[in-house]
Amino acid sequence: MFKTEHTLVPLLLLLLLPSLLSLLLFVTLLKRRSRHNFNLPPGKSGWPFLGETIGYLKPYSAKTLGDFMQQHISKYGKIYRSNLFGEPAIVSADAGLNRFILQNEGRLFECSYPRSIGGILGKWSMLVLVGDMHRDMRSISLNFLSHARLRTILLKDVERHTLFVLDSWQQHSVFSAQDEAKKFTFNLMAKHIMSMDPGAEETEKLKKEYVTFMKGVVSAPLNLPGTAYRKALQSRGTILKFIEKKMEARKSEIKEEVKRDNEAEISNNDHYERKRRADDDLLGWVLKHSNLSPEQILDLILSLLFAGHETSSVSIALAIYFLQACPKAVQELREEHLKIARVKKELGESELNWDDYKKMGFTQSVINETLRLGNVVRFLHRKALKNVRYKEIGYDIPSGWKVLPVISAVHLDSSRYDEPNLFNPWRWHQQNSGTSSSSGCGSFSTWGNNFMPFGGGPRLCAGSELAKLEMAVFIHHLVLNFNWELAEDDQPFAFPFVDFPNGLPIRVSRIL
Repeated sequence: MFKTEHTLVPLLLLLLLPSLLSLLLFVTLLKRRSRHNFNLPPGKSGWPFLGETIGYLKPYSAKTLGDFMQQHISKYGKIYRSNLFGEPAIVSADAGLNRFILQNEGRLFECSYPRSIGGILGKWSMLVLVGDMHRDMRSISLNFLSHARLRTILLKDVERHTLFVLDSWQQHSVFSAQDEAKKFTFNLMAKHIMSMDPGAEETEKLKKEYVTFMKGVVSAPLNLPGTAYRKALQSRGTILKFIEKKMEARKSEIKEEVKRDNEAEISNNDHYERKRRADDDLLGWVLKHSNLSPEQILDLILSLLFAGHETSSVSIALAIYFLQACPKAVQELREEHLKIARVKKELGESELNWDDYKKMGFTQSVINETLRLGNVVRFLHRKALKNVRYKEIGYDIPSGWKVLPVISAVHLDSSRYDEPNLFNPWRWHQQNSGTSSSSGCGSFSTWGNNFMPFGGGPRLCAGSELAKLEMAVFIHHLVLNFNWELAEDDQPFAFPFVDFPNGLPIRVSRIL
């Protein structure tokens, strides 16, 4: 009996084979037909697997869209299809579609960065999280970067850390402005995340590991001996051990404080002072007011160090670069900040306050123009959660496809900004003051809707206001105390991350 059944099995499979092949062919044709029913944007897929990724990521001047984007827009229009990062993709240089994508986060689209990013930043990093967990993490960040903290604690420390860096600049010295900007933002974030002091030995050691870590974040994800990615993974481990040690020490401090509070009667003022000290940095606040696991806290702190340090430092370096080539803007900035300084001197005040910050009108125009032209965040990674039809044009976005809203393409669009590749802060200043302008086109409301240097929708950068505050305070003390020029030729390049190949070397002279 067994032998007969054993003989029938291959015979049965042989008889069913034509049917199985027919079914497979039918499913394949159905899939192709379904795909062909989509009204996809024009474009091409490029090489197998690699697609057009190499061309898309080829370095180019950060003040431009680069040859790849420019050629594709000229050939296919502002919305085109491609194959990028190993996936079929829709690339959008269209302001309306970009807005539509970001406003429908969580409903039609979700964040979808390459797996290598999550591997190095951590699975609990805010950059890669989606859904409720991202919302909870973002809520913690927003609470810590609240308007009240910006006005009081953060403003004072931003100024203190600015002066710590600028006071070290020697007359007629030459140095990397990019490194100095990174020193400023790293020290500030290390202080507010873990109460680390600038210049301290532990701060410098952590900064050294962080530099290695950052090189890997922006490198090819090759986990091989000697590669930047492998070294970054090793630095990640070292940084996490450092943060974990800080976290355990802080837990012990909190327990000791609770024990002392229970054993002795303390005044309301003492209790408030202890609570304020514990909540002064992010680590203390998260340990006392959240239910995050240790692993989640580690990834949160690492991702905030990354987000809070890297983008702000590049923005400040870009401002230094653009301003050195625009003496008229430096002069107008200097007049604005001298006026603020004179009033403060008359009042017998030295530290900047929130009212001073709100008086920096032209400074805000310079910041906006720096962010528009420099485009620190050039594009975002999203994925379609379902089949989506963009009704404005009638194109379809198939479920599961990667979607790349290119923010820089809108910011450099000549139909929205007159001479978009030129640094012109007056286009913002004149629009804000309500006067007509020949140096900018489009209404201010149109710019406001399409100007998205910090992203948009539910994933709008939680630190956007802090970044603008850092830039404004740094510019205030820079223009009041220094003249500067490029010590050698350099310009920002998109790799696609924005960086100065030579570190932006400048020569400074102190205003006496």
